[in-house]
Amino acid sequence: PPEDKWAFNIQPYLAGKSKIPAEKSIVEIVPIQDLRQVTITWPIVFSSKEERELYRLNKPDYFVASLLGHEGAGSLLSYLKEQRWANALGASDNADLSDFGTFEVTVELTPKGLNAIDDVCEAIFSYIQMMKTNPIPNYVFDENLQLDELEWRFTTKGQPTNYVQSLVTAMDKFPPSLYIAGPRRVALLETPTTLISSDQPRTSFKSNEQREILKSASTDLINRLTVDNSFLTVFSKSFEGQTTQNEEWYGTAYNVKPVSMSALMRWKNPGSFPLFYPRQNIFIPSEKGLKVNKKPKKVDQKALTFEEKIKPIPPPTIIRDDGDEGRWTVHFKEDDRFGKPKAFLIFQLLTDELYSSPTKAVLGMLYQQSAGDKMNEETYDARLAGLTYDSQVLPRGVRLTFGGYNDKLGSFAAYVSSKLARNLDDSLPKDEEEFERYKDNLLRALSAFNVKEPYGHAIYYSSLTMQPRNFVYSNQQMVAALKETSLPELVDYVKTLWASGKGEALLQGNINKKEALDIVASIDKTLAFKTITPEQYPKRLKALPLPARGSDRAVTRLSISEPNPSNKNAASQITLQCLQTSEKAHVLIEIISAIIEEPLFNELRTKQQLGYIVSSGVKGVDQSRFLAAIVQSNVAPAEKLTSSILKFLDTVRDKLILPLNSVDIELYVKGLVDKRLEPDKQLAVEVTRNWSEIATGRFQFDRLQAEVAALLDISKDDILEFWDELYNSDSSRMLVTEIVPRTGQSSSKEPALSGSGKTL
Repeated sequence: PPEDKWAFNIQPYLAGKSKIPAEKSIVEIVPIQDLRQVTITWPIVFSSKEERELYRLNKPDYFVASLLGHEGAGSLLSYLKEQRWANALGASDNADLSDFGTFEVTVELTPKGLNAIDDVCEAIFSYIQMMKTNPIPNYVFDENLQLDELEWRFTTKGQPTNYVQSLVTAMDKFPPSLYIAGPRRVALLETPTTLISSDQPRTSFKSNEQREILKSASTDLINRLTVDNSFLTVFSKSFEGQTTQNEEWYGTAYNVKPVSMSALMRWKNPGSFPLFYPRQNIFIPSEKGLKVNKKPKKVDQKALTFEEKIKPIPPPTIIRDDGDEGRWTVHFKEDDRFGKPKAFLIFQLLTDELYSSPTKAVLGMLYQQSAGDKMNEETYDARLAGLTYDSQVLPRGVRLTFGGYNDKLGSFAAYVSSKLARNLDDSLPKDEEEFERYKDNLLRALSAFNVKEPYGHAIYYSSLTMQPRNFVYSNQQMVAALKETSLPELVDYVKTLWASGKGEALLQGNINKKEALDIVASIDKTLAFKTITPEQYPKRLKALPLPARGSDRAVTRLSISEPNPSNKNAASQITLQCLQTSEKAHVLIEIISAIIEEPLFNELRTKQQLGYIVSSGVKGVDQSRFLAAIVQSNVAPAEKLTSSILKFLDTVRDKLILPLNSVDIELYVKGLVDKRLEPDKQLAVEVTRNWSEIATGRFQFDRLQAEVAALLDISKDDILEFWDELYNSDSSRMLVTEIVPRTGQSSSKEPALSGSGKTL
């Protein structure tokens, strides 16, 4: 292998030979997005192949990162947030090469933190000093093993390509017996010379000796995390115009300078900080709590007949219906398909008051950020133990979603709901400074829109055009509204969140009907909202119809100046809207998409070489569907891209559809049928599909099977007739969205309404 020439012979970051010296230096980088971030990096250099292999087997970085990256009470992040210096923190390994790796701690900084980097680093080195002087408790290693083994025990199926890639990588890093377990488990040594030999999940270490192996390896890693062996990387827009160097390949502006002697001395002798090890995790499920209520039947998918494959999956049933003017409609399904001790709980309070203007939309986003940040410390242990929650303010109300091991899921949901709905002060900024921190975070996130690729902007503006007001607002509207918001407005807004509405819920997984009803009763008591009448229900999402082209073949066009002045790419997306709601129409547009996908790429990318990004596909807004073709180019203006896409679409009928024979059509149909009949690999997939039917009010839980039936009845004449209606008729609905760069070979005349997103 090539690395044999340098591995274990040439040290990384050699002075005079490396562009970035590793020891006691700061690299200041100007990012594209508005980032504020500091990373401390430690090169972990190995002296031999044996030492490298032992490090991979022991994974000390896993345990050390779990402490430095902890987010609960007494954690490094908790302290940094208290000082208003940080928004987030992460710790992990990074580079993983033959003879060295790197360990990193990264802090996302506030504006105040950017001016206090020396203080932030001192706190990090103080935590490291604590790990050196105070032995890490045994329960830290025990709990990390338990949590890792829970994930191993109840892992869900993923994509085959990802699995193959992980196996290939593991074959280069682990012995054959650990090709599967190596990347996924910790404590891979039972004794200093013996590998684990069983794939059975563990609830504890096999012996004290096995734990001591990991403690010793972790201590060795901690001892390597010194001030003298570290360097800093700082990202900030504030460095613009102050850098002296440019990176060779991408032209990134940066500086390299030494850390000041005063900072080095502080970090080597850090002060005393209110930092301590994590408390024991009470949310780790018990063995009794991991019992599966209904064992799934083993089914050989290959042995099933087609009729058996298209049999609808039993849908959720309504177990509580308080009527249109009542409190709740509750849907429930006890899992008997996946055999995991997990469940999902989804609660939505329907109201039209929370998203009725851009100001209310950004207040909802600020609330989500504030509540998430405030709850982070209290729920971190639960998240480590596989429990999750999410609160979202949406156009039709506010939604709470909980998931994970069902053992303690109900009590977790009750606790979080109480914090969010009753103790409102616990989820709000405590002062103006904290409010401004959340506001800054959101403003930077919204501003990041401007540096997206032009094709992303084309997709965004196309989607915006087809969605009604009060469901989505433009990025410009949101930014303008955010700049005017105040803390008193947020306080008043949050008081209305849980005040009134109509409750909808779905509880699905390893829980029974009584447990589900008890959980709903608990949540209902906590939320204590006033009911509304059906006339007060928020409207459901309906796609805005594009204008029909008519006999003059007119086209609705958006021409928008690229928001990022340094991006020299043009983009064009052509959208064909189908307002038909039948299963037949939905599968026909997917067949059309499958027919044109490869020829479109071959013509515009391979032959005409207009750009690297050439794609097509189908998306939906409620019951409508639209077919989109998009091209991004740095060699042709947007008008040329539009013309080329239209010329291609003009040939679809004669060149792509008319030549189809029955076998061709059967292959397209089979591909779409197989996709729909592919068994769900995870409970979350079925839950998401069921909730989509409930939230949209369609309740067509057998949608996939109905679409399979429609596919089996498709003929060539159906395809031709549908394409003529979609593209060639006077009633066809087309939107052209062009993103025009301001400079470069692809630039053209600047649009009259630059970046406005309005129809011209």
